[in-house]
Amino acid sequence: MRPRRLKNEINVVPYIDVMLVLLVIFMVAAPMMTTGSVDLPTTGKSSQVPTNPTRVMVKSDGSIAIKDPKGNDSNVDKAGLASYLRAEQAKNPELAVLVAGDKNARYEAVLDVLDSIKQQDVKRVGLETVRKQ
Repeated sequence: MRPRRLKNEINVVPYIDVMLVLLVIFMVAAPMMTTGSVDLPTTGKSSQVPTNPTRVMVKSDGSIAIKDPKGNDSNVDKAGLASYLRAEQAKNPELAVLVAGDKNARYEAVLDVLDSIKQQDVKRVGLETVRKQ
């Protein structure tokens, strides 16, 4: 009687079966997943800019400046911005505010300014951009 020889091969058939089952599971589950889509605005098409808006500028160092419709500039902090907006909104309930964030300003600083404007119940708020040439 001859002794039995050991095989030094790996049987890959079970691995292929597992991979095919996983492939089928992913193919069935993929259409059921909801994906978040973001529709980013372009600067090529912009809506009409309101006449004589109040401009709130966020500088690269995070400081805030206000340019009123008459052209007067003033540097303020968040509390000063809130009081200015309250006073202007008492005069004009349809106050239009444009937020101009410096290209090098932190995104968080611009969002903080937008949040403080929204807290004052300003309904017409927009971001000012420069059209690409």
